[in-house]
Amino acid sequence: MDETEFWELVDATREAAEGDPDEQADLLIERLIQLDPDSVLDFARHFEYRYNRAYRWDLWGAAWVLLDGASDDAFDFFRCWLIGQGREVFEGAVHDPDSLADLVDDFDDEIDGDGEELGYAADEAYEQLTGVVAPDLGIPPAPPEPEGTPLDFENESALAERYPKLWERFKG
Repeated sequence: MDETEFWELVDATREAAEGDPDEQADLLIERLIQLDPDSVLDFARHFEYRYNRAYRWDLWGAAWVLLDGASDDAFDFFRCWLIGQGREVFEGAVHDPDSLADLVDDFDDEIDGDGEELGYAADEAYEQLTGVVAPDLGIPPAPPEPEGTPLDFENESALAERYPKLWERFKG
């Protein structure tokens, strides 16, 4: 599975789920179990690579503004949700986290921002296909600390200055 096929699967399941990340995860499992186990592992590698790539202080700050706070776990689930939003939103957010204000249409804090189940979809599909737990993907782990410069999430004026569009849309 190449990068284009990865994003096509993400997009197709998001659209079919009408943006509900839990429903998207269920649909993703359904689609993945139609593939061979190696393709499922390829999907998992693509997902994990992007998950690790999004482990950045500036994205965590954006998640903090969007979610009105984001613990370690909440940021993990946010990164899964971000991948589930598709290539344009993901890449835009990685390059400019404040652009999420423009990239995300309707944001419902009851369901959006938490894609925990998306993070397990490939593992679940692999296990259903093979009856065994997915092997190590053979990609480097995320760094122990997020990339970039740490932010003081409790400093609202600093967050408003760093994320003016997000702040205006979600806090203003």
